[in-house]
Amino acid sequence: MGRTVVVAEKPSVGRDIARVLGCRDRGDGCLMGGNWVVTWAVGHLVTLCEPDEMDEKYKRWQFATLPILPEDIPLKVIPSSKKQFKIVKDLINDKETDRLVCATDAGREGELIFRYIYQQAKCKKPFDRLWISSMTDEAIQEGFRNMKSGQAYDGLYASAKCRSQADWLVGMNASRAFTLKYDALLSVGRVQTPTLAILVKRRQEIEQFKPEEYATLTADFGDYTGLYFHEKLDPDSHIPTGEAAQKIADEIKGKEGRVLSAKTTRKKELPPQLFDLTSLQREANKLFGFTADKTLKLAQSLYEDRKALTYPRTDSRYLPPDMIPRVVQTLKMLPDAYATYVPGALPGGRLPVSGRTVDASKVTDHHAIIPTNKRVDPSTFPEDERKLYDLVVRRLLAAFHPACEFDATQVITQVESHRFRTNGRVVIVNGWHDVPATSAPAKAKKKSTEEQTVLPPLQEGDVRTVKKATVKLDMTKPPFQHNDASLLDAMEHAGRELEDKELQKQMKGSGIGTPATRASIIERLIHVGYVQRQGKNLLATDKGVRLISVMPPEITSPEMTGRWEQALDKITDGQQDAGKFMESIRKFSAFLVTYAKEQTAQVQFPDDRGPKGRRGKFASKKVPDCLCPMCQSAIEETPLSYKCTNKECPMTLWKDCLTRGGGPMLNEKVVQLLLKSGEVRGSTGVVTLKDGQIAFWANGDNRPRISRSIVYHKK
Repeated sequence: MGRTVVVAEKPSVGRDIARVLGCRDRGDGCLMGGNWVVTWAVGHLVTLCEPDEMDEKYKRWQFATLPILPEDIPLKVIPSSKKQFKIVKDLINDKETDRLVCATDAGREGELIFRYIYQQAKCKKPFDRLWISSMTDEAIQEGFRNMKSGQAYDGLYASAKCRSQADWLVGMNASRAFTLKYDALLSVGRVQTPTLAILVKRRQEIEQFKPEEYATLTADFGDYTGLYFHEKLDPDSHIPTGEAAQKIADEIKGKEGRVLSAKTTRKKELPPQLFDLTSLQREANKLFGFTADKTLKLAQSLYEDRKALTYPRTDSRYLPPDMIPRVVQTLKMLPDAYATYVPGALPGGRLPVSGRTVDASKVTDHHAIIPTNKRVDPSTFPEDERKLYDLVVRRLLAAFHPACEFDATQVITQVESHRFRTNGRVVIVNGWHDVPATSAPAKAKKKSTEEQTVLPPLQEGDVRTVKKATVKLDMTKPPFQHNDASLLDAMEHAGRELEDKELQKQMKGSGIGTPATRASIIERLIHVGYVQRQGKNLLATDKGVRLISVMPPEITSPEMTGRWEQALDKITDGQQDAGKFMESIRKFSAFLVTYAKEQTAQVQFPDDRGPKGRRGKFASKKVPDCLCPMCQSAIEETPLSYKCTNKECPMTLWKDCLTRGGGPMLNEKVVQLLLKSGEVRGSTGVVTLKDGQIAFWANGDNRPRISRSIVYHKK
């Protein structure tokens, strides 16, 4: 019997597999034992060639050589990985090797890593596919017992190859074309550009937002209160002006109110679903401030190194029925800290199954993220890993707890011609709320305008006197800045905002990117300067805004990207031809080149590299209609500031000088208004320029949040 070579994705995973197979003898870049040899990649060993590696003519960036549309893009070994590639190549092609096992990550990208190595090594030997969802010894052993022929995953490889080549074609052609057009290095991508468009749209919504005053009115009936509402208002509790609200308050003070209706309904609040990667990233961002990328890395470590979580790069929130016994075992093996909550998830020792947790039809490549049935000691984990593990364990426990049941009461009280609404809530069964989302003490929640409280027994016809009427003035708020959690949600449900309802329906479940790639997309946008982090928030930069302004809607809309993701899924399932998909990508790439050539918008991009990779100087430009408040000279924009053109004058307005106090990044429009009138009012507050100080005053504050001198003192 010949030997079998197992190819893992990473050395750490290879060592785990080798231990289970009994491979204890060390070789060069591998472990051996019996008829098994376990070797590994180090991530990608092979990738697609660059254009100039295909043909010398592509070394010089010029429109004459665009579009670049090869029928098939050749592969190359990544230079830094040549040694390990040769080891893997020699092992899989060795005459003593008669079979291979693909043991890279069980997903689209893992499949691509192995197949590219296999193709570049010109290997023809048969191979099986190891497909596992956790790295425990038991799961690895079970995976080897249930291996399928590699041919069963040909659809997954076709999808992965299409994704890889589509990104290359769109990225190479669009990036070169728009870079040449605007003489600045511009990165354009099939997935990153529509993601950037989401952030640009939010920035523009905030900048264009005009706050409006409104008022709310609360009537105190002695043993309960009610909020004024009117069906013709939008929203129905907002009164357009304080004067109108005060007029109603004066009318009802001391008057009798009559209960028009008092209805109580028994309601259920279902437990939360299990985590897929995107929902785990959103929750970790909300609770701990983790970025999407950090959560993915922590989850991957808990999967690979700690063997504490199942495979994290999943888009399913469900379990298959055959997992039920394993979940029961997992709940019984949880650390002692969770013992209090286990009986609620296992009433009578049985797992309460529902369609919200167990559904084979909604399990894709991998099931939801849950703890493994390996007993672990979280106290030995680094703090952030411990937090994430705790989050997943508590979600598993909560998902199998009963629903929360409560009586919801709504009372409508009429005073004169005005009506007031009161909501009450009495919890009957706490259910899954018995399991806190984290082990950290719960923070006190900010009271809402209509907080649900316990109400006195009320029935239709009851009479109360208005003891007091309180008017509260407020301002409408702009949309919130996106953070990792909200951007991930927007990417996952990108079709939600499409006006075409039929298309919206078609795109349900296929947003921008995949759970495995969304974190890297966000980080890529930051790396190329289109997005910046400001605390927890993600803000489109001026460069990002300018890029979207010159892009065709076909690449900024989620529609195209969503359709591509649908097509890739269909290729995986054998329902769509890969060739037709790639032909559409080539046509689209050619369209982008033509669009860039014919673009007439005059846009200047700051602080970029030229086509040859050199960093070019920022082309400082004068800001029109602006004079220095200190010496009346012209003002110019630099990469980081707006400053006086008089070299003897120290006047400098740093673009980010107000951001630490929650103020805006300074842009040309703000600076023009500020230097003209000394004050700029925005949706979140006021920026002032007075007596050599620039300051930001948040709405409602009586002192500035941050104040900076406009005189730059050289050190």
